[in-house]
Amino acid sequence: MQGGEIAPLLPPLRGRISQHAPLGPRSWFRVGGPAEVLVQPADAEDLAAFLAALPLEVPVLTIGAASNLIIRDGGIAGVVIRLARGFTDITVEEDGLVAGAACLDMTIAETAAEAGLAGLEFLAGIPGSLGGAVAMNAGAYDSDTAAVLDWAEIVTREGALVRVENAKLRFGYRHSALPPGAVVVRARLRAIPAPRETVASRIAEIRAAREASQPVRARTGGSTFRNPDAVLSSKKAWALIDEAGCRGLTLGGAQVSEKHCNFLLNTGAATAADLESLGEEVRRRVRAATGVQLDWEIKRIGRPSAAGRTAPGAGDPA
Repeated sequence: MQGGEIAPLLPPLRGRISQHAPLGPRSWFRVGGPAEVLVQPADAEDLAAFLAALPLEVPVLTIGAASNLIIRDGGIAGVVIRLARGFTDITVEEDGLVAGAACLDMTIAETAAEAGLAGLEFLAGIPGSLGGAVAMNAGAYDSDTAAVLDWAEIVTREGALVRVENAKLRFGYRHSALPPGAVVVRARLRAIPAPRETVASRIAEIRAAREASQPVRARTGGSTFRNPDAVLSSKKAWALIDEAGCRGLTLGGAQVSEKHCNFLLNTGAATAADLESLGEEVRRRVRAATGVQLDWEIKRIGRPSAAGRTAPGAGDPA
């Protein structure tokens, strides 16, 4: 289905609709082709009305801060939803806060600190937005989203606005059981009153630790591969990658970070195909050296470019 075929099917929107919208500049890796149609709704009601009227045969994909995505060079077919200004409000409550899905995790952590609320400091170590954190149960520094979430409000693919309690999301490691096609629009996070200085100090520690151990100033994403189940290996993904001799490995404009080898880098001229192919080569070498099959944590979405390299395993579900 090409843009010319989708356009007549698009319902009215109070927000913004753009055809053939570049996505590479929105990605932390700075790679990837365009969205066939990019939809930026004004608010949750606007999104719900749009999806309710959009024919179900039109493919829909939601992206957030695009910090953990490789957007393939051929771009994304169908409708891409990206939440922006209408989804950034934060309401502070006595024992937590309610935030829009487009709020950056760091902003939530800092807002909680200013309000004297503890328990959300770990979000300062996650380079993403709240919607993505809920969808993938993002975690770092000894906590995760499942540990602090009370409920999330979602808009289903059929256009219903629904509140879902924590237990219904059946959180697992980097996983939640959101209904297919659902878009997180708002969530409530629990917190505990605490001295502001104590919370701010913990956030400063997390930021310093992240700066010291991760290539935070490079064109990169989050952790590339999931840590394997303890039954399979007692070692974390980075240690297995290092053991397989992949630290600093390059392919085209892509490189395995020297600083933290579970991060891939765009050194300046990488394509999405470079990054994905390098990731698959890392997986191959780790399996050959250690017997452990690493699973992707970064999501790979969209279509390869006809001119791009074909990565073994590139057809794996993103």
